[in-house]
Amino acid sequence: MHLQQIKLSNYKNYESLETLFSERINCIVGANGTGKTNLLDAIHYLSMSKSAFTTIETQNIRHQQDFFFIAGKFELENKKHKLMASLQKGQKKSLKVNNKAYDKISEHIGRFPVVMIAPDDQELVKEGSETRRKFFDGLLSQIDGAYLQHLITYYKVLKNRNSLLKQFAEKEYFDRDLLEPYSQGILHYGQLIYERRKAFCQEYLPLFTKHYSQLTSGKEEVNLKYISELQTDNFELEFSTNLSRDRILQRTSMGVHRDDFLFEIGGYPLKKYGSQGQQKSFVVALKLAMFEIIQQKKEFKPLLLLDDIFDKLDEQRINRLMEMVAGNTFGQIFITDAREERTRKILKKNKLEAKIINVQKD
Repeated sequence: MHLQQIKLSNYKNYESLETLFSERINCIVGANGTGKTNLLDAIHYLSMSKSAFTTIETQNIRHQQDFFFIAGKFELENKKHKLMASLQKGQKKSLKVNNKAYDKISEHIGRFPVVMIAPDDQELVKEGSETRRKFFDGLLSQIDGAYLQHLITYYKVLKNRNSLLKQFAEKEYFDRDLLEPYSQGILHYGQLIYERRKAFCQEYLPLFTKHYSQLTSGKEEVNLKYISELQTDNFELEFSTNLSRDRILQRTSMGVHRDDFLFEIGGYPLKKYGSQGQQKSFVVALKLAMFEIIQQKKEFKPLLLLDDIFDKLDEQRINRLMEMVAGNTFGQIFITDAREERTRKILKKNKLEAKIINVQKD
């Protein structure tokens, strides 16, 4: 799979842009603030139907404008596909493939998969459990459409249950029968999500540890553990007896929406005991394993977006990534860098040819 061309109109800082891409390596260069990352984000939007950096859709619209538009031409398994994404203020976003809109935009996820390695990825280590859940949910959603639908349904049920608990508190009454369908929904879909996450982690862990070992020459032992309240044999009973607490808190305080993924190095928490370099290696290995498992499931290589990696990674990790690039581990790659000379030097050192795309401020 590769992206042949992209057109932007009023997307973030771009008034307009149209460019062709190489099937292999594309280096997007320019001074800081010119929109290199925004171009990567537009590619991410076409693939995932959303920005990689904001959940507020209107923030993707260029300042003082009313809409944005992105169009891209993909080639996948010898077939050409035209993708169009747009948003008009005050309206729902639109996403079309070959001029046909989806009944549900979630149906698009996983058709044109993408993996992005960006400077803020270390938030996976430093932030709370929600950040890690979103990462693994995003990965699973690209390879398992049923999981994505279960996740969407679960969070709809969760929202409705929480809303009802709040109404009960505000109106000072309680109706167990009214709440019960939502409680059963939490239990049913939560179990499906838990079982899929558990099975996935068993499959994903060996790939992750392999990539970490390759990045660090096998110097350290790392681990990834999936933690869930559903791991207990009597979760349904505990959930039921927890209702009085939910009524006080006015929210659902147990379930897979509280799951976490623990990152360890040498048997200790990575966040507390891992160095900056170890944390970076850990996160890059997570993303490389993500790339590999998507490739295995889809039987083609996803797009790989590397944002500002030459500034954020040390020489050892850069060299390892470039070895993988030179060895055709990846398919189509997009790399941003503020220093064109550095990019050209790294490409020359590794005997790699690439298309250089210069972006400048309007």
